[in-house]
Amino acid sequence: MSKRKIKKSIKYSFIKILTGSDLSVRKLAYMQVDSNINGPVVWLTGCVHGDEVGGIVIIQEIFKRLKKSPLIKGSLHAFPLMNPIGFELVTRGISLSEEDLNRSFPGNASGTLAERMASKIFAAIMKSKPTFVLDMHNDWINSIPHILIDPFPGQKHKLAYSNTKLLASKMGFPIINEKEEAEESEELKKSLSGSLLARDIPALTLEIGGASIVSSIIREEEIQDGVKAIWDVLTYLGMVNPIIQDYNYEFPQQIKNKILKYSHQPVCSTSGIIRYLVKPGQLVKKDEAVARIYNVFGKLQETLVASNNGLVLSHYDYSIAYPGAEIIAFGLF
Repeated sequence: MSKRKIKKSIKYSFIKILTGSDLSVRKLAYMQVDSNINGPVVWLTGCVHGDEVGGIVIIQEIFKRLKKSPLIKGSLHAFPLMNPIGFELVTRGISLSEEDLNRSFPGNASGTLAERMASKIFAAIMKSKPTFVLDMHNDWINSIPHILIDPFPGQKHKLAYSNTKLLASKMGFPIINEKEEAEESEELKKSLSGSLLARDIPALTLEIGGASIVSSIIREEEIQDGVKAIWDVLTYLGMVNPIIQDYNYEFPQQIKNKILKYSHQPVCSTSGIIRYLVKPGQLVKKDEAVARIYNVFGKLQETLVASNNGLVLSHYDYSIAYPGAEIIAFGLF
């Protein structure tokens, strides 16, 4: 019996998203590879925030690897650069309309600029009947890789949520439940992953290191780890053959098989200069000092302590503190 030939070619194309006032056409880059054998349909997306560029490179590296180790079954699709306007101006949102694209899903074909872009992206993903969508982001510059899972979407979408957690467990990073405060939870429903979960599509967010640049040994190690994490998921789904590769980042064994709770607490109550006492990837205990705030003359203004046992995920990008400022992120036990 002859085996069916597996397609190895990768298709590159564009999807129109808008026409400018000068009649120029803006497009989204689209990448696709199909094994020609029935199987899972997986999407990789990156740079929904214009200054979060790591996902672009991770997607590029995954598709390069597929040229040497092709898909066994199913298909892989990608939008490596979802927010070209923000990327070109090095801004998080869409500078023309000051909107957050990742709070505009599932979009509206007749809505605002961000809603129209979101509508194009969302329609293309849904048309393929996806099995799983992995949206890549970057956190503050000083951060460790971690996976964010949206707040529980309700019993109606329990299966999609369970499958999301299962797929997250196949990656080598800490798993964090997103914020569950009512106001922020409502906003998260308009994210790409939140909107997909509401339609019973397993989806998660991969936070892979710091934003803005892909440079130096540290950043490249984060890219390598992101590639491995995605390849491990594709391996679990039976889409590719495993490749032996160690993670550059290893999470503490104490949090293995745990889903942690995201927190920015404590926040600053005074203004001044931040001096951190803990670093990303470090475990902390409740009431342990994590940062101190000093005034311009070096006088201690405030000592911030951990609200619970947890894992330090990231530091704020700047040294300035002010009342209400979120300067450190945790995954709490």
